[in-house]
Amino acid sequence: MNQMYFRFKHVVLLIIGFFFFLILIAKFVREDSEEYPDGANLKFPEDIRHATYLLNEAYTKIEALEEKIIHLESRIPKTYPDVKFLNYVNRKRVLITGGAGFVGSHLVDKLMLEGHEVIVVDNFFTGRKSNVEHWIGHENFELIHHDIVNPIFIEVDEIYHLASPASPPHYMHNPVKTIKTNTLGTINILGLARRLKAKVLIASTSEVYGDPDIHPQPETYWGHVNPIGPRACYDEGKRVSETLTYAYAKQENMQVRVARIFNTYGPRMHMNDGRVVSNFILQALKDEVITVYGTGDQTRSFQYVSDLVEGLVALMRSNYSQPVNLGNPVEHTINALSILKKCQAEFAEGGSCSEEYQCDL
Repeated sequence: MNQMYFRFKHVVLLIIGFFFFLILIAKFVREDSEEYPDGANLKFPEDIRHATYLLNEAYTKIEALEEKIIHLESRIPKTYPDVKFLNYVNRKRVLITGGAGFVGSHLVDKLMLEGHEVIVVDNFFTGRKSNVEHWIGHENFELIHHDIVNPIFIEVDEIYHLASPASPPHYMHNPVKTIKTNTLGTINILGLARRLKAKVLIASTSEVYGDPDIHPQPETYWGHVNPIGPRACYDEGKRVSETLTYAYAKQENMQVRVARIFNTYGPRMHMNDGRVVSNFILQALKDEVITVYGTGDQTRSFQYVSDLVEGLVALMRSNYSQPVNLGNPVEHTINALSILKKCQAEFAEGGSCSEEYQCDL
């Protein structure tokens, strides 16, 4: 009997305790709802200030950690591609204007790997520092942010003058600047070469032939040009650049080289440079209709950038001083090129070439 009373007593106490527990919970909920209604955060500005202070403290500590990480990373030696060792007799100090651009950066790679000292001068209008960032900090490499429209004073053995916008959207963006780069800039570089008695290579273009009547164009062809057309700022600028080069060579007895560069493609080219290869690649990757102007039967030649660089270096090291065409002697129609780019895009996406293109890759 006593045992049954004991159990009943505990059950009653448990029920009473649970009842009081529910009362306490209801009380806390009611107090919270009264103290923190909608918009309650606006009634406690001191809490907001405290939270803002803590947040700012967190940001400060994060910034300090980021600075420490950057400092620690700077202490880790940067690795560079392996370069050949040249003694002081064979090692040349080479200046490349426009060396952060598409062609110039590949020329930088070749000369650096050969063991030469390379100085790049670029105003980064079309060039990009990312094209040469893998050499920044190397003892044989120097990067100078400079516009060659203004004179530059530096000591070098050879000069590759590549500085100039080369794609239609870029050189037509500021025609007067394009003309200045190819005239005043060339005068400054030729004057530097004259003072140093350095060999200089001037990068000209196939555009000096204008709208040619002959295909392909030999170096002896004088061209079919329009001095006031939309491309004249570039075409005539390069023609004047060649004229200046040979005037200096004759008057000052200088060693000059002139390379007339034809269509070139490869890594680091601008996707929006407005030329046919980049246009076709971009449209194919976007699965857009490839734009072909005219009938598409017009022919063009295309060379890979590494082949062009080999040609530039070979010309510089030769004893030939007349203009030289650097390009691919084999020409293709624009229609054939558009089909090829479409097929390559489909293969790149893991597909197969559509039957409508009849590609044999």
